[in-house]
Amino acid sequence: MKWEVRYLPEVLDDFRALDGRQRILVKKAVEKVRTNSLPDTEEGYGKRLGNKDNTQLTGFLKVKLCGAELRMVYQLIREKGYMVLIVIGVRKDDEVYHIAHKRIQDHNL
Repeated sequence: MKWEVRYLPEVLDDFRALDGRQRILVKKAVEKVRTNSLPDTEEGYGKRLGNKDNTQLTGFLKVKLCGAELRMVYQLIREKGYMVLIVIGVRKDDEVYHIAHKRIQDHNL
């Protein structure tokens, strides 16, 4: 099953801020995760997040793009068959998780 991908509006800015090589990697990663957005405990690609550094991301998932030091955080809406991409960012002192936390609050997710 291919999951529909939805994006928070801010994710487009995240994407534009990346260089060309990173954009290509993100596009490939989104397509790969789209094919199986489930947590890795269910044979998917996502890794569960929790309360990391007071960000309270329980129920959300992440995917690492190891070669580019990027992270994507998303929410899986199983009953409707889609995933919501929350943030794409460089892994820098867990900043991406703080950004995700703020966006989740701002969008009442």
